Amino acid sequence: MHRLIVAAAAALTVLGGPASAQESIKIGYIDPLSGGGASVGEGGLKTFQYLADELNAKGGILGHKVEIVPLDNKTNPQESLVQAQKAVDAGVHYITQGNGSSVGAALEDFVTKHNSRNPGKEVLYFNYAAVDPAMTNEKCSYWHFRWDANSDIKMEALTNYMKGQPSIKKVYLINMDYSFGQSVRTTARKMLGEKRPDIQVVGDELHPMLKVTDFSPYIAKIKASGADTVVTGNWGQDFALLLKAAADAGLKVNWYTYYAGGAGGPTAVKQAGLEGQVFQISEGVPNSGNKAAMDFEKDFRAKTGISVWYPRAVNEMRMFKAAAEKANSIDPVKVAAALEGMKFEVFDGGEGFIRKDDHQFFQPIYISSFGALADKTKEPFDEENTGWGWRIVSKIDTAQTMLPTTCNMKRP
Repeated sequence: MHRLIVAAAAALTVLGGPASAQESIKIGYIDPLSGGGASVGEGGLKTFQYLADELNAKGGILGHKVEIVPLDNKTNPQESLVQAQKAVDAGVHYITQGNGSSVGAALEDFVTKHNSRNPGKEVLYFNYAAVDPAMTNEKCSYWHFRWDANSDIKMEALTNYMKGQPSIKKVYLINMDYSFGQSVRTTARKMLGEKRPDIQVVGDELHPMLKVTDFSPYIAKIKASGADTVVTGNWGQDFALLLKAAADAGLKVNWYTYYAGGAGGPTAVKQAGLEGQVFQISEGVPNSGNKAAMDFEKDFRAKTGISVWYPRAVNEMRMFKAAAEKANSIDPVKVAAALEGMKFEVFDGGEGFIRKDDHQFFQPIYISSFGALADKTKEPFDEENTGWGWRIVSKIDTAQTMLPTTCNMKRP
């Protein structure tokens, strides 16, 4: 942790150099490096630093070296704006963020206002994981591009799978109390009601984000409700601690999740003994069978010590390079224009594209379950040294992931 914060301070010092903006492309990484979200933020930082190294080993972007500038926002929207302003003042024209839609919404608003007031000094916001649907609907911005499927897209896929599981009778919803968690609960209720009106929602709980240290009271409520299934958008420590409490209480239900694969999640699932009972919706899995992706995974794990949590970050950085080359420029205005409508072969195979109407990226997505790996030659990657890994149970092709948008985008 100390090393990461020192690196962040050093990076800002380097940014202050008069020639730095000409020498390299600096991407401000605005995510938690301290506080409750730090484990997730550190994993994201390692990912982007690895991806920058990958680009630089191949000549960078149009001959410019790519540098990742770590900026600790403590998962706080106000602190994120402070860090964004520091980056902009130092000449950064690209920022990336993913952990927390409340942060994402603040950054989206920041870049939109900044760019309208500072023509010629535009900034692009590359979003790799903040999935509140509003960000590509009523609050959409030309200066924002999202590489993750939004939470409505993910819930559509999850509930389409769940409707075919007759054992699901009683569902409990538990989510973090901010825009994303609120969206998960609302959309889950709506979609389950439409697709499986026989399912009872026996509990609907919101809790403070990244502040609960003991989830046993929440688990007691789930147990008392008679639920056979839990749906949650919890991530980071709020998922790991939730499952730890479930293990302590002996709660054996099925879990449908967005982020069970994040830091500490797989360990908690294994400790709870929930083999084949925890499901995750994601844009890729380590044991996908795609040779290029699995070769990448092997090298990534060897160099970073973690698994590839964010295939979407790989798509983001590679598409950034492709867009700059298409525009023959690293000017954010020209890169943004090149990204609109761009098609791209995604990390785990198949074609994705950025919808021009709202800058939402669409790609194949997968539902996978977590458990013992039967064939280590075909499934070599476990998670967090548990001996368990992710296995695909359903694939949703790009065309089936598309939902309409209400975005009324204002273009420059």
